[in-house]
Amino acid sequence: MAVQTAKPPRTIGLIFEHFASAPRPVWQLDRPFDIAPDSGVRFTPAGLATLVEQTSAALWEAGLRAGDRLAIVKDNHFDTVLLAAAAARIGALPAMTSGTIEPEILRPMMERLQPRVLVASPAVLAGAEKAGVQLVGPQARVLVAGAGAAALDRTVTTVAELLDADVPPANPAADDQPMICTHTSGTTGVPKYVVHSAATLLGVLTKLETMKIPLLSIRPSDTVASCISFVHGRAITWAFAQLARPPGQVVVLADSTPDTVAATLRRHPATTLEACPNIFQRWEGMARTDPDVFSSCRAFINTFDAIHPRTVRTFLDVSRHRMPVWGQVWGQTEVGPVCMGLYTRGRLNRSRGSRRAVTSDVGRSIPFVTGVKVVDAQTRQEVPRGTEGIVLVRTAGRCLTYLGEDERHREKIWDGWWNSGDIGVQRRGGLLRIIDREVDVIPGVSGIELESVLLERLPDTTEVIVLGVPGRPPVPVLSTSDGALDPAAWRRATADLPQLDDPVLIGWDDFPRTGTWKVRRPVLRERLFGTTQTFGTGRWT
Repeated sequence: MAVQTAKPPRTIGLIFEHFASAPRPVWQLDRPFDIAPDSGVRFTPAGLATLVEQTSAALWEAGLRAGDRLAIVKDNHFDTVLLAAAAARIGALPAMTSGTIEPEILRPMMERLQPRVLVASPAVLAGAEKAGVQLVGPQARVLVAGAGAAALDRTVTTVAELLDADVPPANPAADDQPMICTHTSGTTGVPKYVVHSAATLLGVLTKLETMKIPLLSIRPSDTVASCISFVHGRAITWAFAQLARPPGQVVVLADSTPDTVAATLRRHPATTLEACPNIFQRWEGMARTDPDVFSSCRAFINTFDAIHPRTVRTFLDVSRHRMPVWGQVWGQTEVGPVCMGLYTRGRLNRSRGSRRAVTSDVGRSIPFVTGVKVVDAQTRQEVPRGTEGIVLVRTAGRCLTYLGEDERHREKIWDGWWNSGDIGVQRRGGLLRIIDREVDVIPGVSGIELESVLLERLPDTTEVIVLGVPGRPPVPVLSTSDGALDPAAWRRATADLPQLDDPVLIGWDDFPRTGTWKVRRPVLRERLFGTTQTFGTGRWT
């Protein structure tokens, strides 16, 4: 086992070995790892390092070698990161892929990847068989991770069966070479595989993670809980931060189901809690009926998507701390974190009743890490402050390419700046306000802001999505806690808003979602209205 030295390596393949001798954090899981189901739910840094080495042995035994590619398509859990680390340790390129993606979409992703080894959950393999989709060819070895392997129609080998193989020597790729593939959300089609190197991902994008940010930085006494999509690049930088600036405990919430979350957080009360915005939104009811689950939290963090003021206020209000804070990070898989907005009870209370969503203000770019400017989509020239335009980002942490789609990647680089595909406004002092994704833009209004206002004014709503459909006013699609919507309450909530179409009421589970629980707006639009037409071009998604 490697002894910790002063400067950690950049590659995820060696990070766990580097910190193996550290006394903290203790990692607490809500369920055992799929790759090691008999190893319990408590791990030390040394235990994680050993498991990464054993997993690299299993992958080596399955035929994975330096320069090969590993596809990871399984149920959400932190062992996705351990699988990726194990592959990177021996110089292979891992691709972390959400197990929620439909087989028909997984197939073209696998064609781009051409994996030598596929690690999949039984549900993924069963779903592909049922759909008649062959995910990989005969040249690829398939390993299973997760419960239910016995129910498959063929004999399979599990990762756990190979963990006792001989551990191969570490042989990671150079820091400037591809280290990992993660994928975009896929809200508008087949997700793109985003290729990062050790230099771009851990050399640059971890800087925000380890900065000393008042009220948000990790403390040695903290218990840090996370309920995110662990196939995202965010999971890599987050893991590094827990090792480099260790709290006392880390709680992995692989399952976002309220009952599981409540039980886990009662065993391990969190002081810092991170989740995807739609997961926080899903937990709002729990925060109201069982506030003690979250009362120990002094800090909340969200990434991946827009958060709404009602959600932020709900959780800040149940904290027992005098001055809890909420940090919202705006960024993208391709460029990592770009801006951070900080919200307090006071800021949320001052904005109550406003038609402007305070959480649409995502802060300023990260000093010495990122730069932001807003430009005209046609001329590519910077627009005056206060004018809407396409948000461009400059960072040394930009991804290397899209796997198999180099030209698509090049098209989004404008004179050295990255086209985010978001519409925004930059005000004096550099404060950035996000309006909408360009593909989702609605003329004259901000769909994100309308959603925030409606959620605020209609407390029983559990989800609100406002769709732009050419030929009609913006269409609100809602779910509520009891499946009903009071017409009088709707009229009061919308009386001073721009004209909206009649609301469409569906169940929370009927919203099509990505692996990070974002609503797939194009799919929703086509399901409900039979059209793929939007007001945006979608050229930069």
